[in-house]
Parts: sequence; structure tokens; C-alpha cells
Amino acid sequence: MYIPKYFKMNDYEEVLSFMKEHAFVTLVTTQNGIPIASHIPVHLSEKNDVLFITGHLAYGNPQWRTLDQETNVLIIFQGPHAYISSSWYQEENVPTWNYQSVHVYGDTKLLDDDELRYDLKSMMLKYEQGRENAYTSEERMSRLIEKELSGVKGFKLKVTDIQAQNKLSQNRKTEDYMNIIEQLPKEQTMNSTEIAHQMSRLKQLDIK
Repeated sequence: MYIPKYFKMNDYEEVLSFMKEHAFVTLVTTQNGIPIASHIPVHLSEKNDVLFITGHLAYGNPQWRTLDQETNVLIIFQGPHAYISSSWYQEENVPTWNYQSVHVYGDTKLLDDDELRYDLKSMMLKYEQGRENAYTSEERMSRLIEKELSGVKGFKLKVTDIQAQNKLSQNRKTEDYMNIIEQLPKEQTMNSTEIAHQMSRLKQLDIK
């Protein structure tokens, strides 16, 4: 991913937090030179200072066959994004797009059944927690997972490279930066409001 120096995210803990918050990802592999992509939830874990990403695909999705001992697999974590109008600058300038995105590369292997069971339970516990009639009991989770286990294929990616971009108008003058924050919520979209929030948070961090 092309990342100008203004926008590169260098804080590993911040990048990791972003990935955990935006864990519905785009998984990209290739087969016979043709890119294949799926949109799936994933789970992050660390062991001995190595980051791993696990997930699963439907058995009917042929992409899982590209994940057995595969290298240079790409996973894209996408955050909010918003159009930035030329009219929001004090001086004429081109419009642009603000966004947050992390590209992760790594080597993958398929999970065996026990590893897949563990990963599916971990994901259910994460997302079911706190819900009414949640499927968090061992008996209920095990029953459901055993019923569906043959219908999915799990994988684990060992992260080898992380490229993180926080494109939030850091290269703009203070007056323009503050005006963008003021104008974005007027768009009345979730993405625009969230980008304004992230720009405000970033400015507060810079001030400290």
C-alpha cells in the first residue's frame, strides 16, 4: 500500500487496536494468477511476540483451497472514510478522500478440527457476550459448532508485514484541518462523523 510519510501509522499498539475494532475484513489470495476476495470476521491473537489472525470460510467457498501453506496472503482492515471537499480549504486545492486502512501480509495454513473448534468458540464468546439468551454456555456452543463444523474451513495467518495508513488531513494547515472537522458532521453520514471524530482525537494526541 502506498503510504505518504504524513499518514503512516507507526504505533503498533494503536494499529493493533484498530485491527481489533475493525475485524470484519477482506481476505485476498490468488489462484492461477487471478485475485480472489472474501469478506469475513477474524480473530487476532499474539504468542511469543508474533501476531496471528484466524478465521474461517464456508466449505462451498473455493478460496479456502488457496490457504493451505500459502505465502503473501493479504488481509485488509478497513475503517471509516469520507470525501473532503475543495470548498473546505482557505485556498483552492484539489478534493481528496480521508480514510483509515491497514494491510496485513502473512503466511497461512489450514486449521485442523480441534483448532477450528477452539477458534469458533473464541469468536462466539467475543460476539455473544452480553446478549440476551447468549450462546455462551459450553453445551450450547459445542452443540452448534459440531453441527456446523463440516461446513466451514478454518485458517491461521502468521503476520509477516503490517502497512497502516491514517489519512486524516495531517498535511493541511491548522485552519483547514479544523474547518474539515467542522464540516464533516454536516454530511450527516456515519463515516463522515467518524472521520471527524478520528481527526479530533488525532489533534488532541498531537497537542499533548
